[in-house]
Amino acid sequence: MTMAGQGVLAFWHDVAAGSDGEFDQWHLREHIPERVAVPGFLRARRYTTLGDSPRYFYFYETESVDTLQSPAYLARLADPTPWTKRTMPVVRNNKRTACRVVESKGAGLGGVIATLELGPAAGREEELRAWLTGTALRSAGEHPTIVATHLLEGDAGVSTAAVSDEKKLLATPDALVRWVLLIEGIDHAALAAMCRDLLGTDALTRRGAAEPITLGFYRLQLVYSK
Repeated sequence: MTMAGQGVLAFWHDVAAGSDGEFDQWHLREHIPERVAVPGFLRARRYTTLGDSPRYFYFYETESVDTLQSPAYLARLADPTPWTKRTMPVVRNNKRTACRVVESKGAGLGGVIATLELGPAAGREEELRAWLTGTALRSAGEHPTIVATHLLEGDAGVSTAAVSDEKKLLATPDALVRWVLLIEGIDHAALAAMCRDLLGTDALTRRGAAEPITLGFYRLQLVYSK
């Protein structure tokens, strides 16, 4: 299934030991509904890891990346709820990036997803983007178990523009990602094999990617929309 809009706000993180239950209740019952209610926020998807840390991956689909610096969204960041104030400090190993949707193709929503964090080497941005959109994602989308593919490019300016009361609750500042490939499928083993064969580190660096390149696998827990 294609992204609902042209912007994405993506998160990866763990939580402090023993805090999972409280975090899940806050996230599912208050925070996600609150965010999706903001004008320009269209849909949320939440996942949990199938292997390595970070445990959680989730993202909000927005009308555009400008939604992530709108007065309505900034007002929410500036006024965290009491439950948010209690919960945000348990977040660990946090990454948060506002992204532009460069390409998004697919008719389905997969039960498993690969997140590939990468970025171009100096002077090779156009080369890498052209190979990803013209060859790699097209080939991935032709695999019988793959239902959607997406390329997102982080916007550091939008990601870091707001210094809010909510962000001050975090134990450490958010790290950023540069580009993100999202590959959605129906089978974890098949998805992992496809990523290894088509999107391995050697193949990516030959086409202009810089190391480090980080690959994670997650299963879908929730889709929430207006």
